[in-house]
Amino acid sequence: MDTHSRFGSRLPGPAINPLVENSDEPQPSLSDLHDFEPKLEFDDTELLAPSPLENVMVGDFVLADDPELEPEEDVNPLEDDFEDQLREQSGNFQAAKTKCDFLGTDKQGRHIFAIYASRFPEKSQLDAFVREIIKEIEPFVENDYILVYFHQGLKEDNKPSAQFLWNSYKELDRNFRKNLKTLYVVHPTWFIRVIWNFFSPFISDKFRKKLVYISCLDELRQALGLNSLKLPDNICDLDDKLNPSRKSSTPPPSINASRQQQHKMATTQQFGVPLKFIVMNSPCLNSIPPIVRKCVDSLSITGVIDTEGIFRRSGNHAEIMTLKERVNRGEDVDLKSVNVHVIAGLLKSFLRDLAEPLLTFELYDDVTRFLEWPKEERSRNVTQLIREKLPEENYELFKYLVEFLVRVMDCEDLNKMTSSNLAIVFGPNFLWSRSTSTSLEEIAPINAFVDFVLQNHKDIYLIDVNQRTVSLD
Repeated sequence: MDTHSRFGSRLPGPAINPLVENSDEPQPSLSDLHDFEPKLEFDDTELLAPSPLENVMVGDFVLADDPELEPEEDVNPLEDDFEDQLREQSGNFQAAKTKCDFLGTDKQGRHIFAIYASRFPEKSQLDAFVREIIKEIEPFVENDYILVYFHQGLKEDNKPSAQFLWNSYKELDRNFRKNLKTLYVVHPTWFIRVIWNFFSPFISDKFRKKLVYISCLDELRQALGLNSLKLPDNICDLDDKLNPSRKSSTPPPSINASRQQQHKMATTQQFGVPLKFIVMNSPCLNSIPPIVRKCVDSLSITGVIDTEGIFRRSGNHAEIMTLKERVNRGEDVDLKSVNVHVIAGLLKSFLRDLAEPLLTFELYDDVTRFLEWPKEERSRNVTQLIREKLPEENYELFKYLVEFLVRVMDCEDLNKMTSSNLAIVFGPNFLWSRSTSTSLEEIAPINAFVDFVLQNHKDIYLIDVNQRTVSLD
C-alpha cells in the first residue's frame, strides 16, 4: 500500500486560517498547524529517499515537491559531515539518571530546561522516556520557560519517528505549548536547517520566532545571560572541536582581581553585589535594600498583588535592565507607573544577581537534603537553619520577603499563586550551587524547602530576629 492510499493530503486539525485568526492563546508556541515541527528535528528518513522528485510524506499529510525549496549547494563547510561528528562524539557517553537538566533561570527569570539527544534510549523505550521528561518538568510549565535541545549524540537506533513525535506532542498539556518562550537548538546540523527551511511555509510565524539556532556554547551563555553552564563533557568537547577559535585564552580572574573589581563598584550599586555591601553602603532599614522595599511596596497594593500570574509572567527585559542601571547609578526610581510584571521581574533579578544567594552557599547541602528529613523533624531543622545559620542581613531580608509572599498567597483565588507556585518561582532565586548548575533532583528539595517555609512561617518566625539566639563559632 503506497503512502497516498494510507494518508490524506489534508493537514490535520481545523482549517489554517480560522486557527490563526481565532486562536485564544496570546502567544501560542505550537498548534495543530505546526505540530509536526518536532519531526523536523529528528526523523530524516523520508528525505533520504533516492528520488527527490517524489512527494514527501510527513506524518499524516503529503507535501508536493517544490523546487524553490531545495537547499542551496553553498553551505557552511563546518556542517558538511555534522551528523557523523555527532555520532563519533557520543560513543562512550553514559546515560544520566535524570532525563533532562535544570540549567537555572535566564535574564528574565524564566526556568531553563535542557534535553540531550545523547540521552535518548533506543526506540522501544522512547515512550517511557518522554513520559519521564513530562513528569520532571510538568510542575514548572505553568510559568514561562525556556527549552534547550542539544542535538549532539543523536544516533540511528534512538532517532524518534515522525509518527511517534506527533502522537507524543498531542498528549502534551496546553501549558507546555503556550508557556514555551524560546526553543534553542544547539549544534544544529546542516540537515536540520534544510528540513526546517523545507517545511517553513507550514509553520506559524509565532513559532518560527521562538526557534533559535545556537552554533556554539558561548552564544548560548550570552543568550541565556549565564556566565557558566554545567554541561556533559561530550557536548563541551564537540563545541571545542567545532569552534576552536572561540576557546577562551583568558585565565579566570584571580582572587586579587575580584577584590579590585569590588573596590571599583559604586557605593550606590544594589544589583550584582553582595548583600552585606548594600547594607553597608545604602540606607537600609532593618537590612532591607531600598530597591527591594520599593518593589514590595509597589506590588503590595490592592489591584496589583492580586494580578493573575504575578511573578509567573516575564516582564519587559529592556525596561528591567534600564531600571537596574538607574538604581546602580544611585537614581531615585519611581515605580508607580511601571508594569506589575516589570516590577516583579526587577525583584527576582535582584535576588538572582546577588553575589551569593540569599540562603547562602553554606546552607546548600542542608537544604537539598530537605526531602530526606523525617516529616516530624522538618519544622525544627528548618527553623534552626534559618535562625542560626543565616547571617543577620540575610535572615532579615528572607523574613521580609517571606512575609510579603505570604500576602501574595492570601490572594491566590485571584492571582493563582499558591505556596507551591511561589516556591517554584523563588526557589532557584533564593538558592543555587556555588560550583555547578542545579539539577532537577536538587531543585525539587529547594522548592519544597521554600514551600514549607511559606506554609509554616508563623512557627519559624515566632520570635523577632533581634531576639533570636545565634550560635557563634
